[in-house]
Amino acid sequence: MVKKDAIYTISPAGELERIPCEPYANELLLQQLIADYPELLAGDLIDPDDPPRWFLVSSEAGIPDNNDSYDRWAMDHLLIDQWGRPTFVEVKRSTDTRIRREVVGQMLDYAANALAYWPSDRIRGLAVETAGSAEALSWALFEFLGHEVEQGADNDIIEAFWASVHRHLANGEVRLLFVADQIPTELRRIIEFL
Repeated sequence: MVKKDAIYTISPAGELERIPCEPYANELLLQQLIADYPELLAGDLIDPDDPPRWFLVSSEAGIPDNNDSYDRWAMDHLLIDQWGRPTFVEVKRSTDTRIRREVVGQMLDYAANALAYWPSDRIRGLAVETAGSAEALSWALFEFLGHEVEQGADNDIIEAFWASVHRHLANGEVRLLFVADQIPTELRRIIEFL
């Protein structure tokens, strides 16, 4: 029997209460939690000394399969980290049988086709749509990057960040994250191999 990590809270009466470990009721709940709180993704497991922080670019980011087509696929979330590295996130429940192998092929389709067919400004355009306007996106990025926001703030910071995003995408430097309530051993082996 696998021992699961326990989470505890202290009740209003001062008693220790164990919070039961339960799988997510549905995939949409897990997807929404990540969209609302991308910091739930454990960046310290990627780099404990300087963990990535996440900025949501778009949920259901569309990806075409050639230069002249409409979007064929949609990844669950497109994030960028503080260094401008695009991060593709695919969410599955552990009870979904596709989590064993099919999700890996799905993610590789996303990455290969995004690198081949996204124009250089696609990620920025998706981020503007999510933020509601270019100005709102700039303010959110200043905050995300830890800069003081001032009236007439220097756009060089924002442009340098987007240049970094473009450079990472052009060089094929993307991060692929598989997120589930529990990662099966078979998927873990494939991820470690990749």
